[in-house]
Amino acid sequence: MATKIQQLDSSYNEDVAKAVEKYQILRDLDIFVLDNSIRETTLGQVKGHTLDSKLAIFDEVRKCGFRHTIVAGFSNSTRADDDFTKQLIKRGEDPDGLWVFSEITEGITEKLPDTDSVPVSMRKMKEFGLHCVILEVDLGDGVYDFEKFTIEDMCALLDKWNEWCYENFSARAKVMFSLRDLPDTMPEHSSRVFEVVSFLASLPANRRPFGILFEETHGESLPEECGMWARYIRKVMDDNDWKGHLLVHVHEKFGLCDATALQVLMDGANGIWANICTEGAVIGNSSSCVTLMNLIRLGNKEVLKKFNCTYMRKAAINVTLIATGEEPHIKQPVFGARAIDLVFDLSPKEFDLASFFGEKPPVRITTLASKGMIQQRMVELFGDDPQFTLELAHRMKELILDDLRTGRKEEYMSEVGLVRLFDRAGGQLTANMTDAVDNYELKSPHAKKLISQVRKIWDEWDLKNEVQVDERLKFDSFYNGFMAPYFSCYRSNDTRKALQAIDMDSDGMVDWGEFELYLKWAINQYPNTEDVDSLLDITFRKGLIPAMQGEFLSTQ
Repeated sequence: MATKIQQLDSSYNEDVAKAVEKYQILRDLDIFVLDNSIRETTLGQVKGHTLDSKLAIFDEVRKCGFRHTIVAGFSNSTRADDDFTKQLIKRGEDPDGLWVFSEITEGITEKLPDTDSVPVSMRKMKEFGLHCVILEVDLGDGVYDFEKFTIEDMCALLDKWNEWCYENFSARAKVMFSLRDLPDTMPEHSSRVFEVVSFLASLPANRRPFGILFEETHGESLPEECGMWARYIRKVMDDNDWKGHLLVHVHEKFGLCDATALQVLMDGANGIWANICTEGAVIGNSSSCVTLMNLIRLGNKEVLKKFNCTYMRKAAINVTLIATGEEPHIKQPVFGARAIDLVFDLSPKEFDLASFFGEKPPVRITTLASKGMIQQRMVELFGDDPQFTLELAHRMKELILDDLRTGRKEEYMSEVGLVRLFDRAGGQLTANMTDAVDNYELKSPHAKKLISQVRKIWDEWDLKNEVQVDERLKFDSFYNGFMAPYFSCYRSNDTRKALQAIDMDSDGMVDWGEFELYLKWAINQYPNTEDVDSLLDITFRKGLIPAMQGEFLSTQ
């Protein structure tokens, strides 16, 4: 007879199997992707895109294998969208995958639409030779007065412009309808949505739209709520035997956007219209890169067949750079710098992002790192050396734990940071270490400026040496120029130990490169350092003075 614990174990496994069964839908989904990177990355940005930046983003998403891209939303004025779409056609891009947003009216007066004038975006599409249109539809109370302009009137207007597109665009015309205010409509007026979808689904087969789009515009709806929108819209489509696409776009606000996108796909949507990265309205959106990677890790093979998945991470990084001038946040899932870090130990995971993208994961050295990881990181950065033993790695690990206990926040992953840790553990810096530090590139112009100001002080003291401009200072010059505020006497034991710590060559002189090592470490660890005095203070208090302990250890 099974014990109570065994019964719990059996019940637990059964419940888990039932709970995750729904994800089978994602494993089997033949997903449709409508890329929105060009349009979405202009929202929430201080500067809009230029023609060159639009082309650069377009090329990035094409490398991912995305055939369908939202490229424009025309207005009466000539904008970059006009030149951009003309350039795409000129260079031979297939218009069958170039989608354009269009309003369904040229104007609204007293909450009643102009139903006669052809919207400007549709007119320009005809002029430019484009034929894939997304008609924007509002069904909430904020735009139209549905007591005067009824749902029947709305359906008639949609039918009118749908027919116009098929008659005025090419024989390859494609029409989708975007229900852009669903979060405002569904709570009280879901019947409007169902009636419009039912009408579109009942159109003749040769006039049925290519699909329906909707979005969670506020980032506030729960995943299950958005999933129900998709489930019931799909039910209306199925009831009319309409196999059109149903695509979702989700904005971020409370950290649920990616979970919401997946839930909607499980509940009836078969695709996404999304940005490859997260830059966009509000505080971003669910990224197609993240969504597709979740499908892949769940075992979806169709995604691997349809798209160039190994390039998606690079594309997301590049598009972020184009849109913002900066790389994604380092902790951004999938395409942030930390996303491929190996954190705990050296054993590979069942699905390894770094391997998938063809990149070698950096070993992140933290309090959770094993001594084996520390040793591996040392070899990776500086090559094999007899000093790089597990015993020394253990001492380095103990220092990391000491820093944690004493509240000292350091980083040990960069070359400079690891060299500092190695030095504190009593190691003797190798030639590869000094070369690596010499080649360390400061990314911030402010950091470079601070280092150059310290160098100016160095050069002033160098002029007092017998041999000038030789990249070296005598100990007394270095003490007077930099160390005096921290050590009361030039000839004290503390001062001599500190000088030994920075004299890596043990030649009785302080090389600029030796001192610069600590300066680079300080500015790397404390990037918000404001001025030279602060930089020198950090360099000595948090760098050189603790390194004295390393010198003491090495002589024991």
